[in-house]
Amino acid sequence: MSADTPPPTPDALPRPAVTRRRNWLPSLIWLIPIVAALVGLWLVAKILRERGPEIYISFVTAEGLEAGKTAVRYKDVQIGTVETIRLARDRSHVSVKVQLKKEAEGFTAADTRFWVVRPRFDTSGISGLSTLFSGAYIGADAGESEETKEDFTGLEQPPIITRGAQGRQFVLRSKDVGSVDIGSPVFYRRIRVGQVASYQLDGDGRGVTLRVFVNAPYDKFIGVNTRFWHASGVDLQLSAQGVAIRTQSLATIVLGGIAFAAPDDEMGPTAAENTTFALAEDEGLAMREPDGESRHMLLYFNQSLRGLTPGAAVDFRGIVIGEVKSIGVEFDSEHREFRMPVFVEIYPERLRRRAHEKQEDSRWTPEQRIRWLVNKGLRAQLRTGNLLTGQVYVALDFFPKAPAAKVDIDKSPLELPTVANSLDDLQAQVQEIASKINKVPFEQIGQDARTAMASLDKTLKSAEQLARNLNNDVSPEITAAMKDVRKTLNTAERTIASDSPLQQDMRQTLQELSRAAASLRILTDYLERHPESLLRGKPEDTKK
Repeated sequence: MSADTPPPTPDALPRPAVTRRRNWLPSLIWLIPIVAALVGLWLVAKILRERGPEIYISFVTAEGLEAGKTAVRYKDVQIGTVETIRLARDRSHVSVKVQLKKEAEGFTAADTRFWVVRPRFDTSGISGLSTLFSGAYIGADAGESEETKEDFTGLEQPPIITRGAQGRQFVLRSKDVGSVDIGSPVFYRRIRVGQVASYQLDGDGRGVTLRVFVNAPYDKFIGVNTRFWHASGVDLQLSAQGVAIRTQSLATIVLGGIAFAAPDDEMGPTAAENTTFALAEDEGLAMREPDGESRHMLLYFNQSLRGLTPGAAVDFRGIVIGEVKSIGVEFDSEHREFRMPVFVEIYPERLRRRAHEKQEDSRWTPEQRIRWLVNKGLRAQLRTGNLLTGQVYVALDFFPKAPAAKVDIDKSPLELPTVANSLDDLQAQVQEIASKINKVPFEQIGQDARTAMASLDKTLKSAEQLARNLNNDVSPEITAAMKDVRKTLNTAERTIASDSPLQQDMRQTLQELSRAAASLRILTDYLERHPESLLRGKPEDTKK
């Protein structure tokens, strides 16, 4: 085509023939999103099928909790995860949203308990140390209620007893909680067998109620005769054998505890769960036999009550039979003097038990018995129990020489007569002696003593002068006299010596005296045989 030839118009060009393919099969590329969508739907369905309920737990603080990370565990198995943590509108607590797993639907029971597990140190020991590395988590204790809910209030302290624990709970009643706290140990024969689960103040405010949990199989050692007592601190006993110190364990000294046992190991039938027992202050009070019915008496003293306090013992010759409940002071308008009333509580059963006397065997009523005892001289007296601390107790004893007293058995409380303390009498005597000593003229005696000492000083000086004169004048004469005496003794010694002439003459004289005595003996014998020779003379010898 030359350059001058004009280009063809669009209409002049031939139109291509379009033929539509008749293929109804879709393209393979659409299979990929379809499969992805199916997989996504399957995963969503699986998640929805395996997803458990949502619950909300309120805590005072969110310490240690993190959204999307903190786990909820039961027996160290994860049953859920914390999704969100929000502060309440009144800023009093935090609300934690927890997503539970499908298998954890039972944890929506109304009595399910939740708490935060973190490192803690309390009376039950050290717990939660593993969270130092893994972080805090929410612990759970499955409930048993058929009622369900989704709002829970978390515990600030882990529960001492979980529902899966093996053992039984018992109820203890006491005047006060002492040094016992939740988690304090319970001992049997110095072996830890349980712990204190809870305590609360009674409705009337006069005591406390404690619940203790004893682990199996030790719970079988609690019978109807079992006694419980505070095992806190140290039990110090001073006796004739010396000082004895006893304690359940070192932990009870600081943390407190409770112990139990049966008198003489006779625990009786096994006690049922939630049986109520009394909690004594110590082992001695727990093992003591029941006191029986008590009687209140009023004592009036006309002396100082210093050292006497409520709770002081009332004893009879060393046997404690009661205690002082209150003391006071009142004015007796009739006698115009002050009196000191002491209100005491007596347990007569303690004396009857020791005297092996049963109340039903006695032919006397208690009032008649008291009147008879008072007539025999029964009186109350204040005595010193400890010289170091000055503590005083009330002693009941017989004073036969006490003035006669009457008892009005119709009065309530009964008024028992009293006698003065011997120490008060001794104090009065000491005071009287002191007053007599004050009357002694010590000043005049001192002056006389000084005068006597001056005279004695003069006498001693005169004696000293006399001794000097004797030493100067008499001593030479005495020395010469002693020399003469020594010469005389020497002469006498020579005279009586064994070889002296005087000794020889003495021996000859003695020999002559011996021969004369022999001749005299012969003459005496002859005269006894021939007494007639005194008249006739000695006869001639016929042989001549």
